[in-house]
Amino acid sequence: MTRFSAFLLALTLGTSLATTGCNAREPGKQTVSTVPQAGQPANPRVLIETSKGNITVELFPGNAPLSTENFLKHVKAGFYDGSIFHRVIPGFMIQGGGMLPDMTEKARGTPITNEADNGLRNLRGTLAMARTGEPHSATSQFFINVADNHFLDHRGKSLEGWGYAVFGQVVDGMEVADAIVSVPRGNRGPHQDVPLEPVVMHKVTVIE
Repeated sequence: MTRFSAFLLALTLGTSLATTGCNAREPGKQTVSTVPQAGQPANPRVLIETSKGNITVELFPGNAPLSTENFLKHVKAGFYDGSIFHRVIPGFMIQGGGMLPDMTEKARGTPITNEADNGLRNLRGTLAMARTGEPHSATSQFFINVADNHFLDHRGKSLEGWGYAVFGQVVDGMEVADAIVSVPRGNRGPHQDVPLEPVVMHKVTVIE
């Protein structure tokens, strides 16, 4: 298990029934606008080409500028190309962006400030930064929520309450995320919920 804390694992197990109950096909609605302000460019979009199909995500620089900049930096450097979705949990999320098919971890880079206090909620289809138990430890890894995971939302600036920063939304290919979360999975060394057959991000690019 990488980049998610033991606290999050316990929380996940402890709320599994509630999470499964939130696994509706239609996500909840954000209460914070993600539309760019007047005079600002359109929100950037990124294409994630995987071995299961393509996923297009829209990023929210107006709401999460640091997370968006960090993600785009990794995309433009080709960092995600060849990496995998290494942790998938039905009724919860798919996580990737830092491991290779042999489960070798890529260089983490510099952690960024947690932007989970931006008002965006971890709803189905949202893109959020993965991290360790330390709130401001996110680097390259991210996850896509496949359910409305309200327990990941910001509740306060404490170790337990910081939450996980949402910085984007799937706009096309959510069925691919659903297919990924449904693949057979098991353990590989210390890592749990690993797809038995690697789900590879062949190429991740900014859509011009």
